[in-house]
Amino acid sequence: MNLHGKRILVTGADGFIGSHLIEELVRRDHDVRAFVCYNSFNSWGWLDQSSDLIKKNLDVFAGDIRDPHGVRTAMQGCDVVIHLAALIAIPYSYHSPDTYIDTNVKGTLNIVQAARDLGVLKVVHTSTSEVYGTARFVPITEEHPLQGQSPYSASKIGADQIAMSFYASFGTPVAIIRPFNTYGPRQSARAVIPTIITQIASGNLKIKLGSVHPTRDFSYVADTVAGFIAVAESDLVLGEVINLGSNFEISIGETVTLIAEIMGSDIEIETDDIRLRPVRSEVERLWSDNRKARDLAGWQPVYAGKDGLRQGLIETVTWFADPVNLACYKTDRYNI
Repeated sequence: MNLHGKRILVTGADGFIGSHLIEELVRRDHDVRAFVCYNSFNSWGWLDQSSDLIKKNLDVFAGDIRDPHGVRTAMQGCDVVIHLAALIAIPYSYHSPDTYIDTNVKGTLNIVQAARDLGVLKVVHTSTSEVYGTARFVPITEEHPLQGQSPYSASKIGADQIAMSFYASFGTPVAIIRPFNTYGPRQSARAVIPTIITQIASGNLKIKLGSVHPTRDFSYVADTVAGFIAVAESDLVLGEVINLGSNFEISIGETVTLIAEIMGSDIEIETDDIRLRPVRSEVERLWSDNRKARDLAGWQPVYAGKDGLRQGLIETVTWFADPVNLACYKTDRYNI
């Protein structure tokens, strides 16, 4: 599908990945509508920090993904929907699981129901590697069993199944993307890489973390954005689930060492019990098989392997270490 001449709606446009995706789509001269979460401050989230050139080329819709009427209104006249709006913090899902069902499951139902009724040409739905739980085999293919090891991951499994059920039942043109541990500028300090960087950048020599033995497949945000666009453009992805990962596994402990080396800091790791997941909820190992993304969408990560991770971390550290950007974060508080 050629996206030029198509109107593209991005939900969750005010968030970490969504804001980067919006900016890249606008840079490519696409017609973009940004769905941001309504608030009384008239804040567009991270899009407020976008350049004036980006903002003046945006059609911004403020609403709530849980509201079917607002979702349908936002989708009118749109040809492609890239659905990222979700609650994603795993610790907060232990605290308030109901909100994850309302936002992630019912929000996705609102999207695919409106897409069916309005004749949308394609819905790209965002899943997460967390739906796989602890890897039973590696690298993880799209056929790996789904395991809801947290209320968050369970809600995303439900959202994925709702989206795919509309493809199977009604022919709604749905494709599902499963990003693996995206990182980069603007990410919440709730996530492990920003929490390491912001603590070091604030002058701390003892870094508070949860478990450091689990492994992750970290993907730089520019690669994830390129994957979204590649899937939106591909004619081979309808009814498919597609991993977006770097096909490289590294432990959190090794990642800490790499970041400290980049930042020239000699640090100690201190276990903070509040950051630990319940034992059976911890996802011990994630490592993506990304061949399907290459075969169906022509996508491959640029920031691949340990060298790619190092380069992505350098770019991320540079952004977070800027005092203006660091000031956006409460580095002395842990936010679930």
